[in-house]
Amino acid sequence: MTSEAQRTEPKARTTGAPSNARVPVLEVPLPADARTLTTLSRVDYTDAFRLDTDHALDRTGEEWTRAILQEAPPATRRALRRGWFLLGVRLGPAEDERLVLGWEVRRSSPEFAVLAASSLIGLDAEVLCQRHQRGLLVATFVHLSNPVARVVWAAISPHHRKVLRHLIGTAGSRVQNDVSARNVRRTDPVQPGAARA
Repeated sequence: MTSEAQRTEPKARTTGAPSNARVPVLEVPLPADARTLTTLSRVDYTDAFRLDTDHALDRTGEEWTRAILQEAPPATRRALRRGWFLLGVRLGPAEDERLVLGWEVRRSSPEFAVLAASSLIGLDAEVLCQRHQRGLLVATFVHLSNPVARVVWAAISPHHRKVLRHLIGTAGSRVQNDVSARNVRRTDPVQPGAARA
């Protein structure tokens, strides 16, 4: 999943009806406590992104992984699985509810979840989603077991960061819009006579 720019430009947030404003996503240094959550015995590559949102605690870590991957548009999900297939990533069925778009849920708690997948070319990857009071951390851990895996990953890692950042931002926007829509429904006054047939 991949970044040229270190920051998406935040746009003004509005209350009321849902909008298409993107939620800020920052590329950040990997926190030391997050590194302890990987199950990989060796880590050759990491990246980390922070989604700034007041609604991080509205979902568990695993629910956030599903918001980022499974709730993406169908065309995006198909493109992701096609790209992973070309890398030789061994995935389960996309429809399997025990998985997240084919990725194994290796660790899961209310605060964080770790997804895992392995590739036939010798690439083992984990993706961490860890919620905090005011944001969500999404990190990638990769173990590269041979020269082929290292060459391939060096070529695709910029694209991975770009795609992952986009997925996180759009998921954050969807969650923000869902909350805004619920608030609108909750505060909309019932019009006189609206309940009558």
